[in-house]
Amino acid sequence: MGQSMAGHLIDAGYRLAVYNRSPEKAKPLVDRGAELAQTPCQVAAQCDVVFTMVGYPSDVRQVILGDGNVSENVNSADGWSVIAGLRPGAIVVDMTTSQPSLAIEVDAAVRAIGGQSLDAPVSGGDIGAKAGTLSIMVGGDRVTFDRVLPLFERMGKTIVYQGVAGAGQHTKMVNQTLVAASMIGVCEALLYAQHAGLDITTVLRSVTSGAANSWTLSNLAPRIVAGDFAPGFYVEHFIKDMRIALEEAARMKIALPGLALVSQLYNAVAAQGHSRSGTQALMHALRALNGDPRS
Repeated sequence: MGQSMAGHLIDAGYRLAVYNRSPEKAKPLVDRGAELAQTPCQVAAQCDVVFTMVGYPSDVRQVILGDGNVSENVNSADGWSVIAGLRPGAIVVDMTTSQPSLAIEVDAAVRAIGGQSLDAPVSGGDIGAKAGTLSIMVGGDRVTFDRVLPLFERMGKTIVYQGVAGAGQHTKMVNQTLVAASMIGVCEALLYAQHAGLDITTVLRSVTSGAANSWTLSNLAPRIVAGDFAPGFYVEHFIKDMRIALEEAARMKIALPGLALVSQLYNAVAAQGHSRSGTQALMHALRALNGDPRS
C-alpha cells in the first residue's frame, strides 16, 4: 500500500525521500525519482512532512520514537529514528493502524521538539491505495490537518478530521469493528448458499443489488468464490487491529461480544496457517467448523 500511496505523491510532483527496512521494496519509487534514505532519521532530516506506515504499534514506536530495536542488526537509538532527525516545524503523519494511546504519546514527543503530528489510519485496502480512493481518518491539530490536506487528497477520496490526537485511531477501531461484522456475514452467507445448492455467482448478482450490499460483499466475496485468498490486508494485521479494539473496549468498560467472536475465529484462521492470507480467509475457519474438506 505504501508504494502506491507514495507513488501518487510523485505523480503530483512532490519530491520524496523514502526508507524501507527491505530496500528492494523501495526500488520502484527510486526508479521514479525518489531518493533512497538509509534510516528514518535521514528521511526526517530532508522532509517537511514525514509519513510512516508500518505493521504494528511496536514498529511505530521504533521507527518514530526510536524505542527498542527494529531488528537484531539495527540499533534504533538516537540517530536512527524519525524523531532524531525531525526539523522544527516539520510534521509526522502516522498512517499505521495503531493504538490511540500511542498516537497521543507520539504527538507529545513530536510537539516537545517543535514539530506537529497527525494519526491518520486508512481504510480501503490495496485496491483503494492503488486507485487513490482511500478513506483517511485523522486525529491531531486542526491547523496541521489543513496543511497536510492537499497531500491526503492525492492518496484518498474521503478525508475526515476526527478530532484531537488519537481520534483517528479510535475511528479506525470503529471501522475495523464494522469490517469484522461484515466479513463474518459474507462468509456465513456464502457458506449457506453453497450448502443450499445455489449458484453463488447468481446469488451475488441479486444480493449485491439490494440492501445487503457492502464493500466486503462486492470486493471480497468474488475472491472467496474464486478461491483467491491473496492478501489485500493480512489476517495477522487484522488480528492486531481487533486486539487493539478489544483492549480499548475493555478500558472503556464496554462489551463487544460480536467482535470478540470474530477475533477468535481469525485466531483459528492463523492457527490453520493462513496468517499471511487476506482477511477473506475467514472462510477457512467457518469451513473447518462445518467439516468442509476445502478448509
